[in-house]
Formats: sequence, structure tokens, C-alpha cells
Amino acid sequence: MKTTYRIAIAELRSLFCSPVAWLILVIFAVQVGVAFGNAFDRQVQGQALGYTLWDVTASIFTGWMGIFPGFLRNLYLYIPLLTMGLMSREYSSGSIKLLFSSPVTDSQIIFGKYLSVLIYNLVLILPLLVVGVFCGITITNADLGLLFTGILGIYLLICAYGAIGLFMSSITSYQVVAAMGTLAVLAALNYVGEVGQDYAFVRDVTYWLSISGRADEFINGLICSEDLLYFLLIIALFLTLSVLKLRAGRRKESRGKTWGTYGAVVLSALLVGYISTLPTLKLYHDSTATKRNTLTKTSQDIMKQIDGGLKITSYMNLLDDNYAIALPSQLKSDYERFEKYIRFKPDTKMEYVYYYDEANSQLDFRLEGCNTLEEKAQKMANILNLNINMFLTPEQIREKIDLRNEGNHFIRVVERDNGQKSILRLFNDNEKHPSETEISTALKRFVVQSPKVAFLTGHETRDIYKTGDRDYNQFAENQYFRYSLRNQGFDVVTLSLEDQEVPEDIDIVVIADMKTPFNEVENDRLNKYIARGGNLFILGDARRQEIMNPITEQMGVTFMSGTLVEMKENDSPSLIAGHITKRSCAAF
Repeated sequence: MKTTYRIAIAELRSLFCSPVAWLILVIFAVQVGVAFGNAFDRQVQGQALGYTLWDVTASIFTGWMGIFPGFLRNLYLYIPLLTMGLMSREYSSGSIKLLFSSPVTDSQIIFGKYLSVLIYNLVLILPLLVVGVFCGITITNADLGLLFTGILGIYLLICAYGAIGLFMSSITSYQVVAAMGTLAVLAALNYVGEVGQDYAFVRDVTYWLSISGRADEFINGLICSEDLLYFLLIIALFLTLSVLKLRAGRRKESRGKTWGTYGAVVLSALLVGYISTLPTLKLYHDSTATKRNTLTKTSQDIMKQIDGGLKITSYMNLLDDNYAIALPSQLKSDYERFEKYIRFKPDTKMEYVYYYDEANSQLDFRLEGCNTLEEKAQKMANILNLNINMFLTPEQIREKIDLRNEGNHFIRVVERDNGQKSILRLFNDNEKHPSETEISTALKRFVVQSPKVAFLTGHETRDIYKTGDRDYNQFAENQYFRYSLRNQGFDVVTLSLEDQEVPEDIDIVVIADMKTPFNEVENDRLNKYIARGGNLFILGDARRQEIMNPITEQMGVTFMSGTLVEMKENDSPSLIAGHITKRSCAAF
């Protein structure tokens, strides 16, 4: 260890005798200062304009305008300049022969050189640490966990860059070649995540190899064992390769044995990396103050109550506008949308079913000249470079599930082992995908019975199936509106009191602005429902006072001037609001 330390000290002396090392420190410090000044200035300007400051730590350091993401885009430029001479200088000057002849092992040389890089990287991120301490002092309730976890992610990233640079420096005596080689390897590691995404096993390997976005979770305040192990494995891999390269220069070994050793090291790293991606082996630590990267306690409680496994099956229609969401090349990104849930239920399976069928989409305008569904599907498959045989025909998909009631649009069916099912849809808004609210609502159907809401029909009430301005389709039944009752955990039905009693499983009865009064039979049936403790929700224009009073008077409430409370003569609200009980009766 002493020998390794001495080599590190000697290398640090050499580094700080170089103007390049000092130039990198100065440039990085200036960039930190300018970026922080701009970010802090935005907060001051917002406050001067009267805006309320919120989540200041995250606003300054994360997000698309934050300090940390900006640095990630430029860090790869610094390290090759730093590491290009670590071993290349020894080869070009001939001092490597002195190292070989001294009682120093190959591992001590490499680890000593790399230790100097670790120390230099600490000095490099010192401006970030200073800014972090300053924010911790000046920002009220600063989220220090988020801040310092982001700095940790940046440090691990540049340390991984350093290990790669050290290896490239160990295979050439030309410093410029070493720097260019490091840039090439970093570019390859950034690009490799897009290679082979259409093939399951290749997708898993290349996605794990990709260094792009590896520090993002750290910046967002989440430490995941997969990302942490990735950096440690990359560092260990390239340090080991550097030691093997140095050893090959000392010993005469066959080329087959040398390359076999390299291959075994790489395969071992890939195997360990692949194992680290298994959901059952992942560990997480959310260091943010508000636990923003973790499910809310309510959602966690729902997950705990679900026994057995879960399966999420996504049905993708090739002729739907949302075909791109679940293409084979997008499956890793799609998986991340449910990772918060899989974190608490790692045995969750995600499956994908591809088919083609008629859908009301914008693609119809792009597929002009195709007369049949088969022709449209074949053209789309050719455009996307996909095999048409991977898509089920309309007849085949209907044998599995009939999606015509869903318009053959993209949906996910969440299913328990016991056969219970719930549906997740895409919505017609900017966010499109279901948020935690909608996902947890769908899962909650597995653990509690969903409230059932019955809208009374007849008497010219507002209709939940019509889409006019007066009607309630958007609010009640529209399956593509995020906040409709259907997508917020309610079962919605219609009910005619003239035809039947209120069923026992109805939790809420809604009278939606009726224009004519109930007859005797309807009143009797409604009174029975109220008497057994049913919830009544009355929606009505103020002009319906005479029609509503016979219903509410029996509960001790009378509409006066269109409201449940006395109002001034000039007040003429178009909506009536109040809360009364048998269990509850709300009127609007």
C-alpha cells in the first residue's frame, strides 16, 4: 500500500507541474461559478416578479436548466486531457523500463496512477462542494441529500472516465492517440445503448453497457445499486485490463492466452452487470427530503396488500397513433415508467402483444393507397423495419382479447395471479401516460371494491354518454380523459328509477340537473335508497328549485333563491352548493 501511495504522490506532482491540469481546474471552476450565478439569478428574478419560491435546491441543481445536467454534457472533454499522459508518458520517455526493473508490481503501478486520478477528481469537484455548502447555509430547508447525491454521481462518472483514460494511455506511447482513443471509447459507451434494442438478450447487455444517463438518477437524488455497481464495475474492468496490458509487456505469453484473459475479464464484468439489473437484486436509497423518487405511502400500502405476482400486458396496435411507445427498441424506456412499482414488487412481469386492427388515427392519411388492413400493416412494418409476422391479425387478437370497445388503442391490462384485471390507458393530454395517481387507482381495484356511481336517467337529465357542453361524458365516462370518474377508480353506470329499484351495490346516486319531477314510483324508490343510508349527489341549475325541493325537504333542507343558504337579492348563482346528510347529500 505504501508503494501505491508513493506512486500516487509522484504522479500528482507530475500532474500539477503540467499546465493542462491547472487549466482544467480553472475552466471547471469558472463554469461552476457562472452556472451557479445564472441559476441563482433566476431564483432572485422570480422572487422579484412576485413568484413564490418552491423546491429551490432542485430548481438550481436539477431539471433541464439545472447545474448538474449541464456539467454532464461536458465532463467527457476534461478527463482525456488529464489521463492521456498517465502511462503514455512512461512509454515515450523510457521510464517504464525503470518501473519494470524495480520491485514494483503491475497492480501497484496502475492503482497508484489511478489513486492520483481519484485525488485530482476530488480537487476538480471542490467548487461544486463549495457551492453545495453555500446553498446549505443560505437556502431555507435546503435538500442536502439531493444536492450531495448529485455530486456523488458526478464524481463516480469522472472516476469511470478516468479508469477508461488510464487504460487507453496504457496501450500507446502517444498522448494524443490516448486522448483520442479515450474519446472514442466514451462515444462508443454512450452510443452502445441504442444497439440491438430489437433483440431481447442483446438489448439487456447493450443497455447495461451504456454510460449515457447513468448519473441521472444520482442527480435526481436516488441511489440505485444497479447504477452504483455499474460505475464500480467499469472502473474495475478497465483497471484490470490496464494491469493485464502492463503484465503483457513484461511477460512473453501467447496471443491466444492474452486475448482469452481479456475476454474472460470482460465476460465476467458483463455477467455481474447483468445480474445487478435483475429487479429482485436491486436496492434503492431515496436521499431527497420529500422522497420524490419513491411511491407515496398510500401507493406503497396498496402494493403491500397485493398478494402474489402481477403481470402488465401492453397491447400495441401497429395502426394506432401510439404505436411507437412499445416498439421493441423502446421497451427499456417503457420499463422505467413502472420501475417505482417494480421496486416494491420485483416479481412483476411486463409482456407485450403486437397486433394490427382498424383504429381511428392520423396514420390513415399517411397510408393512402392501401386498401386493406393487411396492406396498411405491411406498409407500416416496412417503414419501421419490422417483421409483419410478429403482429397478430384482427382475428387472432380477438381470440385473446377484444379491444374494439377501447377503439383498438394502446392499453395495458394489469392482471393478478387470481385472474383479477384492471386497465391502464393513455390520455389525450400532454403527459399522455398514466401517473402514479392513475396507476395506483387501477391497482387499488385489486384490494378494495371500487365505488359504484349511478347517474339517473330520464327527466332530461344530463347524459354521461353524450359529448355536448351540457352533458357529462368528459367528467364521468370518457376513457381518454385522465380525470374522468372511470379513470379515477369509480365504476360508472346509468339507472332508471322508473324501471328498477336502486341496486344494493350502488354507492352514490347522481341526479344530474333534471327538468321534470319524479313520479310517485320513482320518489318511492329513491326514498328507499336514502333510508338505507345511500349517498345522494344532486347537480342542478338554480332554476330547478321547485323540482329539487320535494327530494330534499324530507331531509330537512330547502332550496332558497337557488341555494341552500339565504342569499342577497343580487346574488343569482347558476350553481347550487351544499352538504346535507342521511349519509350524505351534496347539491350543486
